[in-house]
Amino acid sequence: MSTTQTKTQASTSTASVLWPRLVADIGGTNARFALETSPQKIEKVEVLPCNDYDTVVDAIKEYLSRVDNPTIKHAAIAIANPIVGDWVQMTNHHWAFSIETTRQALHLETLLFLNDFTAQALAITKMDSDKLVQIGGSAPIPNAPKAVLGPGTGLGVSGLIPNGDNTYTALAGEGGHVSFAPFDDAEILIWQYAKKKFGHVSAERFLSGAGLGLIYESLAAREGVKPQKLTPSGISERALSGTSPLCRLTLDIFCAMLGTVSSNLALTLGARGGVYLCGGIIPRFIDYFKNSPFRNRFESKGRFDAYLAAIPVYIVLADYPGISGAAVALENELSAKGIR
Repeated sequence: MSTTQTKTQASTSTASVLWPRLVADIGGTNARFALETSPQKIEKVEVLPCNDYDTVVDAIKEYLSRVDNPTIKHAAIAIANPIVGDWVQMTNHHWAFSIETTRQALHLETLLFLNDFTAQALAITKMDSDKLVQIGGSAPIPNAPKAVLGPGTGLGVSGLIPNGDNTYTALAGEGGHVSFAPFDDAEILIWQYAKKKFGHVSAERFLSGAGLGLIYESLAAREGVKPQKLTPSGISERALSGTSPLCRLTLDIFCAMLGTVSSNLALTLGARGGVYLCGGIIPRFIDYFKNSPFRNRFESKGRFDAYLAAIPVYIVLADYPGISGAAVALENELSAKGIR
């Protein structure tokens, strides 16, 4: 799978048109835009609801109008979607577009699109330690692979593979759509409920905002009670306040499932450099998460318990890692072309 797609117009770029650059992170719910005014200096961040705009071009033009329409020649956009060519059809939103047509519509010289979790992974290579909260494990092994994943509107998955010179290659994949494997009898019943409803049951079906609701719904069906109409945040709030045992069980199972999927990815990549949990869901309940079933399930792999027990897991607290990662990707792209 192609990791990025770049559309570039031949130009004679000079320093006067290199900055600012447009950088963005577009998910299924919100589009986050910013200006990069010098390397990794991110300014004027705006978050726009995707549903408020008919097209990605409309959203970009709205953002640029809000920041006084600066002259932009180079842009990079991380997006919650595989990038396999010029045409992009978003998985969790209705936007569909040609990258080249978008570049022309915005009068850009360079327009780079990359998978959002490829960008999240690239951001980790530049991230300060104070933006990370460690959940178990020992110290990371230097120059070892790192796993990157996170539940949000969907489940993003990536990884960082060391190049041997203190740099990393970020992977682009769609690991959130692997088939979900139940761990115990309770998860088998939840899986069966989802199977009847959707057919194929991916990891993302459960490990996402909608997935939290699906777990709650399936548990209510198992108990023979009518589920309340609760948002994912509503389920979390009732779980943490102790006002709903069913919501608390839902959150416990969600975290346990995340432990299984995280350890599967860690084993697949040999991620002794650490596992990094991104996305907007986990940071909302860090204190609970530290003592949730996550870490116990992460280490529950039979003969490989000790291997996984040594791997540190980090919650990423940076506000806009996708934007930062998009900036890293754009700098790499322009440097490779001798544009500085």
